[in-house]
Amino acid sequence: MAYTKRLDGRKFDELRPMVAKAGNIPNADGSGYFKVGKTEAYAAVYGPRELHPRFLQNPKTGIIRCHYNMMPFSGTGTRIRPGTKRRSQEISMVMELSLSPVVDLSQFPNSVVDVFVEFPSTDAGSRCAAISAACIALADAGIRMKDMVTSVAMGQVDGAICADLTYNEEAYDAIVSDIPVAMINGSKEITLLQMDGEITKADLIKSLEAAKDACGKVHKLQQDALEARFPGAGTDKKVDAKEVSQ
Repeated sequence: MAYTKRLDGRKFDELRPMVAKAGNIPNADGSGYFKVGKTEAYAAVYGPRELHPRFLQNPKTGIIRCHYNMMPFSGTGTRIRPGTKRRSQEISMVMELSLSPVVDLSQFPNSVVDVFVEFPSTDAGSRCAAISAACIALADAGIRMKDMVTSVAMGQVDGAICADLTYNEEAYDAIVSDIPVAMINGSKEITLLQMDGEITKADLIKSLEAAKDACGKVHKLQQDALEARFPGAGTDKKVDAKEVSQ
């Protein structure tokens, strides 16, 4: 195994420095901020509100709709072309599928909750940061959820299983795999599992086991951010954030 020391000096199971905040966008119904390394995600939630066009409405429940966008100057290299892109559409769909299992909009039929995530700076792990920020924003908006969803990018670099890969590690001159994972905190149920690269089945299982500990660290940060926003509420209690703020 040639990759015996990470490029940025971290331990193999160590995440980059992280920051999480709730309620950072005043005009949104709910908002969240999540930073991991140089990747920064700002999430804003609006709704529930009536869904248009009406043929998309579900008379039994509301839906969640996500919008992922990297600002033109957010990349580490060339300028990012503004506007709708296939990658943004794919990650927006991934976010919806990752968050939908915990979001309960059964009391709001025919409605939509929109989640907008913007990135002023990126250095790998953007979809994971987007999911973690969006979950904070949903809780801040008082959207009823069964649990929190946390996300982290696992991977393997030249045989070494690593947590929270950077762009430099993704581009390392060896066999590399990038494995974004999202989990429901309590049950550890996987709501997102993607992979780019090569990895054996045994090492994939090891990566997913390591992801449980990594996601636990992210959840602690989410919990701290919400407790700072709503002192004394406790994020593990089944209480709507809007009820606490009133």
